[in-house]
Amino acid sequence: MSETPLSFAEVPMTAYFREQVLRKRPYLQIGWCLQVIHNPYRREVQEDGRIRFFGYVPELAGKALRVVTLEDERTLHNAFPDGAEPRRTA
Repeated sequence: MSETPLSFAEVPMTAYFREQVLRKRPYLQIGWCLQVIHNPYRREVQEDGRIRFFGYVPELAGKALRVVTLEDERTLHNAFPDGAEPRRTA
């Protein structure tokens, strides 16, 4: 059995992610966030213990997607296209 949640209801997320991030960025797709968490090109641990994952999603036209989780590396807390990261070409 796969560890990847199969439905929106099964994806752990903070109230901030559910109430603020998805409202401010309605184009974001949970599948993109899960893709980046499972296959990042870079991973960083923040001082507060949260984890930053960086990955490319074709639908973002070469921009990197930064996904921040809680310490468990599963619970979504924030996600946004990261203009500070280099664009992917080709």
